[in-house]
Formats: sequence, C-alpha cells, structure tokens
Amino acid sequence: MPQKVSIRIPYQHIQDDQIIRQQLSKSIGVKPHQISSYQITRRSMDARSKTIMAQLQVNVFVDEAFFDEFEFHPQLQDVTNAQEIYIIGAGPAGLFAALELIELGLKPIIIERGKDVRERRRDLAAMNKEGIVNPESNYCFGEGGAGTYSDGKLYTRSTKRGNVLKSLQWFVYFGATERILQDAHPHIGTNKLPGIIANMREAILDCGGEIRFNTKLTDIDFSFGAMQRIQVNHTDWITTHQVILATGHSARDIFLLLHQKKIALETKPFALGVRIEHPQHIIDSAQYHCPVNQKRSSFLPAASYSLVSQENNRGVFSFCMCPGGIIAPASTTEGELVVNGWSPSKRDGFFANSGMVVTVDEKDFANYGFEGELAGMYYQQMVEQKAWNLGGGKLKAPAQRMTDFVENKLSNNLNDCSYLPGIQSCLLSEVLPKEVYRALADGFKSFGKKMKGYFTEEANVVATESRTSSPIRIPRDEVTLAHPQVKGLYPCAEGAGYAGGIISAAMDGAKVAHSVAKQLKK
Repeated sequence: MPQKVSIRIPYQHIQDDQIIRQQLSKSIGVKPHQISSYQITRRSMDARSKTIMAQLQVNVFVDEAFFDEFEFHPQLQDVTNAQEIYIIGAGPAGLFAALELIELGLKPIIIERGKDVRERRRDLAAMNKEGIVNPESNYCFGEGGAGTYSDGKLYTRSTKRGNVLKSLQWFVYFGATERILQDAHPHIGTNKLPGIIANMREAILDCGGEIRFNTKLTDIDFSFGAMQRIQVNHTDWITTHQVILATGHSARDIFLLLHQKKIALETKPFALGVRIEHPQHIIDSAQYHCPVNQKRSSFLPAASYSLVSQENNRGVFSFCMCPGGIIAPASTTEGELVVNGWSPSKRDGFFANSGMVVTVDEKDFANYGFEGELAGMYYQQMVEQKAWNLGGGKLKAPAQRMTDFVENKLSNNLNDCSYLPGIQSCLLSEVLPKEVYRALADGFKSFGKKMKGYFTEEANVVATESRTSSPIRIPRDEVTLAHPQVKGLYPCAEGAGYAGGIISAAMDGAKVAHSVAKQLKK
C-alpha cells in the first residue's frame, strides 16, 4: 500500500519532479531512487507569506507497483428497451441523473426547453452584441444549463450530499483535465465545458437514452396524489409516472405552474447584490504581496479571493469569484437584468470579477409587499426590473465606481468593463433594496480594510447579481426524495432549493435518480 504524505514546496516548483521526490524522500525517510512512483491526490496554494507555497497530498509508492486512486470505470449499459424515466432539464442535475439511471439499467428521456450547446451560441451572441434575450435559449436555459457558460467552477462544500469524486471523474471521463481531481478548487473553464457537455450527450444517446431539445414542460397532470402525465410545448401529452424535475433556479414558469396546480412550495432565503470588477493586477497585488504595477510571476495563476463580513446583522459575501474573467448577461426574459461571471480555462483576462451579495429573507420580502410561497421570486423580479429600466434596456447594466457607490454619488465616468452589452452610470441605490445597498456599502469598506487595494475607484460595481440560488424550495420526502404531495414527482437540485453550483447539482441529480430506481423496485 502507498504511504500518504503531505509536503510543502515553493509554488514555482509544483511541477518539478526532482524537487517533489526529494521532499517525499525526506518525509518518509527513504532515498529518492527508492520511490518507484507517486501520485498527487490534492493540490492547494498557501499565499499568506511572501514565499508562496504549494501544499500537496501525495500517495508514495516505495518499491511497489503503482495503482491509480482516481481510476474510473463507469457501468454504462444499453437501455434502449428499458423502463423510461423522464427528466425535465438538461443542466448538471439532469445530465448526471441520466448517467446514474443508465448505470442502474433505466432509460432516461431528457426534456430540455432550450437548444444544444452549439445552437445556444447564436443566442448568447445576440445577447452580448444586440441586447436581445431569447427566453428559451440564453445563459441559463439550454444544454448543460447555466453551468455550461458560467465559468465551470467545480468546488463544493456539500460533501455529504453525494460522491464528489465520482462527479469529478465523470467530467474527466468526458474530456476535462485530470487536474480537477487534484485541485482544492477545481475549474474547467467556459471555453472547455461545451465540448464536455456535448460528449455527455453523445454517451447518453449511445446508450439508448433520449434528449429532446426545444421541448418545454407546460403542464402536469396528477390524480389521486400520483404523477399521470406531462404536457410539452402546450400541445403534446406524455404518459409517465416518474418525473425528475431538474429545471434550475431561473425557471419561474415552473414555480408558477406548480403554484397554480396547488402543489406545495416554500419560500426560502437567498442572496442578492451586484458584480464587482477590478483589474486583475490589483487582486494579484493584494494576494501575492507584489507591487500593484508589477505583473505576477509567470508560474502563478490569476489570484482569487473569498470575502465575508457581517454588516447591520446581515451577511455580506463574495460569490462565484472569476479571476481573469468577464461579466456576462444572465437574463432570461426582456425587461429584467441579471449579470453573472465566468472565466476561460487559462483565466488570463485583464479583469477579475465576483458577485458580492447580501442574504435576504421573508421579512425583507414582506417589507415590499410580497408574501406567500412566491414572495422571494417576486422580490427578486422587482430588483431585476429596476436594473433593466435604469440601465435603459438592451441589457445595458447600471453601474458605479466602487468609491462612488459607497458615497451614493453618480459616477462622472466609469472604468473600462468586460460586460459586452455595456454599462450605464446610475445610482445603484435606486436599483437595490435599501437594506441590501447599505449592507454592501458598509461591506466594501470592511473588505478594503481586510484586503489591500480592494476598495478603489478603479473597480466598477455592476447590477444586478440576483440568481445566486433559488428563492423557492420545492419540498420532498427525506426518504424517497419525492414530493410529499405527488408520488412520482422528484424535485431536484438548484431549481428545487437543494443545490448551489455545478457539483452539488450533479450530485443531487445522481442521488435523486438512485432513489427513483430504488422506489421502482419496491
């Protein structure tokens, strides 16, 4: 058996085999030549001092045969003639539910309102160049869901929800770099993910599964507390008694449909705020302890950050930080403005951006006259509509310099920005609820004290980052994972309030698929 060893080396030597072997030999008390092989299983960075270190966890093989801890052999089967299970949504939850069903000998049929990854690109181009929103095909809707075109970060704290390693192994199986199995904060990149998602699709089809694009769930029929049929595209009814609902947190029409059918929903807290964008060299300087006008060392990746504070009894925190990335429009309908961020695999852009958000709950919704199960959704919608109107339409985003935001002062001019539809100088206090604006303004000052150079007029604040998670939870039984009111209806992942990112959504999709198979055997 290999020895499991932790070592620290200067980050610039992270790929230096000789130095790694020397450190390993010192750690376990053998000569370097006695180490027949080794495998790095975990890799992270410690930038707290001027000498930036790599922390490595390593399996060391001394005079013994190597075996791969990450070896992966999925049990894909031909399910052409197997029992059919319908999945609504082809995001991470839907795709991973389909893969799990195939391994369990069941046939997934995915219903996706949007287009495949190749066709989606045209609609994304129209958003960025012309400010046109296709409500069925955008950054949120389409093959791969929001994750395909929103950075591809694969880090999750939800380790108890499922098998994190297996989820990452699936990505490698379909074309991601093996480094994501080792990195403490794995990242694929928006430029790489579409190809990986397409490979997943082809595998599902090759096994006999089906994926129906441009097919939207428009009605649901249940009798005697059990699933009976679903309607798609307002015309065709499909008989089915098991439905995995993996529609994502932006599918408001699904929430409205369930509410109309008197299927139980629950309002839940979520986080809302802005995107903030700095020149990447400011973040590099703060994190790597180098002069602000000096480019970071070539062996170092673009620096990231994670910030949190309590302001006026409210949590203010960074969300989905994108080093070397861009801000992108994430609206799903005309008249509502949402922004998100993403990075390419190399994270080599000029800017760094991050969501900066504030927790809001039922009390905040009620202050604006919104109550009941859909209160959070309507509160969210209110802010997005204000942002659209203040920006002037066509996805132009209202923005301020960071220092002007804190002083509630209209910016005479704005910094260059990566957001392609363009930004418009506005008072963001007229977009954000007053409690969110005040918490953010105080939070920016606090973060400026924690992180040198962060509070600066060189940063733009862009509204609005509002789709951090679902404002609604669709309840489910803790054992069967089915809706407690509708047998055979399985709410899943972000759209049901049970996940918050690609990996947690993927794990929840697999978990729900496994439960579906288990219930069918009873």
